Amino acid sequence: MIDSSLIGMETPESPIEIERGMIRQFAASISEINPIYFDVGAAQAAGHPNILAPPTFGFTINNFHPRPFNFAKLGLQVDRVLHAEQKFIYFAPIHAGDTIRVRGRITDVFEKRSGRLGFVCMSTFGRNQHDRAVFEMGTVIVCRKEA
Repeated sequence: MIDSSLIGMETPESPIEIERGMIRQFAASISEINPIYFDVGAAQAAGHPNILAPPTFGFTINNFHPRPFNFAKLGLQVDRVLHAEQKFIYFAPIHAGDTIRVRGRITDVFEKRSGRLGFVCMSTFGRNQHDRAVFEMGTVIVCRKEA
């Protein structure tokens, strides 16, 4: 059984500096070809101050968090954890040169299939250097219990 006291647990807020190379690598990895994700001049011609991050880049920012949730300490076996769901809410664009402060929160835990599947729902929040919300990411992971 997943411990319901996990609900409300948060990671510390951590600043992540967004570099052009990070954005370019992510854009290439998702086969993006729009030059606003690669070229400063193209981005500026489109009205952006620097190259723009593709919308789902928030997932990558979360991966740079230096102190994410430790699944093992939460009682979840990492080799039995599966990614079940991902959703985003976008508030503002992210550009190279931004510093995004990221923090995570466990928002719910529940079980299905007579406790054989445990679910952990998490939200990740990102705010830029101007204290403006840029994204909220919802994640659901599922942990299969041993038979």
